[in-house]
Amino acid sequence: MSAVSEPRRDLRLAGLHKRYPNGYTAVKSLDLEIPQGTFFALLGPSGCGKTTTLRMVAGLEDVTSGTIHIGDQDITHERAYRRPVNTVFQNYALFPHLTIAQNVEFGPKRRNVKDSAAQVRGILELTELTEQAGKKPAQLSGGQQQRVALARALINRPEVLLLDEPLGALDLKLRRSMQLELKRIQEEVGLTFVHVTHDQEEAMTMADQVAVMNQGVIEQLGSPYELYTNPKTTFVANFLGRSNLIKGNVVGREGSGADAVVKVDMHGTVISIKQARVHTDSKEGWIGIRPEKLLIQPEGTPSEDPGNHFSSAVVSSASYLGVSTEYVLTMPWGQELICFEQNRGVRGGLVSVGTKVDVSWRQEYVYLLDSSQDVEAGRGEA
Repeated sequence: MSAVSEPRRDLRLAGLHKRYPNGYTAVKSLDLEIPQGTFFALLGPSGCGKTTTLRMVAGLEDVTSGTIHIGDQDITHERAYRRPVNTVFQNYALFPHLTIAQNVEFGPKRRNVKDSAAQVRGILELTELTEQAGKKPAQLSGGQQQRVALARALINRPEVLLLDEPLGALDLKLRRSMQLELKRIQEEVGLTFVHVTHDQEEAMTMADQVAVMNQGVIEQLGSPYELYTNPKTTFVANFLGRSNLIKGNVVGREGSGADAVVKVDMHGTVISIKQARVHTDSKEGWIGIRPEKLLIQPEGTPSEDPGNHFSSAVVSSASYLGVSTEYVLTMPWGQELICFEQNRGVRGGLVSVGTKVDVSWRQEYVYLLDSSQDVEAGRGEA
């Protein structure tokens, strides 16, 4: 007789809405399902509603309307301390007079958990803090204090761990190492992590799934790869990395199924875009291409990867960034495009400012967005 599998404990938000007494709406009828055991990121600029969403899940903010479930359990109006949820904040709020081990054991001791000392040893080992157990918080680095806050939350074995910009106070180098640490710990414990951040690299590095939020709604949900390579709105295209967006007119369609392509006139040159990367039914659209997907060659020389092709662009600036060079290209119709070229040593130097170049890209890298969307949406947001 086969064992009955336990019901899934996914986190589900349905029609979640938050409106403040002053009339400001922070979250607008949000629907979201976060599978149990995944590392999920809510990504967006300041004021987009991501932290408010997190606080409603934690029970720190009242819900105006909608529901919050973990599996079949409705926790919408449950008191914060009764939810199977813990939160790690940017300010770690450690007890300065207690040792690291005592900080971590604080929760279990309050609940009279038996053998809490053994649990503390296990959690300190998991978070690589065993050697720091007898120290006070002031004796630890920022990254170590962040791990103590994480250990203190994990020892309670919450079903969902909420992380509210937990790496924001760390310097860049330490933040990057802690991204990998957080991901390692999440994979080892197998809990659901929901991470709020405005840092695109942070979300891309750690999360299995990312929801990009803007003005209280989710613009797009998917894996980091899906969001970056095939954005569906100008906001996602601009906020998650950088994009060149060029006006074009749809002139026809060819093929069917997976081979279907849309033909778009781009300033006199007709290019092909795969149907799966077309996100508008309009006759006009924004043609999108990431800067690193552009290839340039001095005008008239063979391209190493011919595809959609344009001549007579001019290099208007060149910035050496170490791993790559950023070129600004003035196209024949006057628009400036950004090109990132990896410094592989093939050229033997930079392409000089003023040089005429041919520009090309492969059709599988291009996407088409709705022309009614703001071409500047998401640029400069943080």
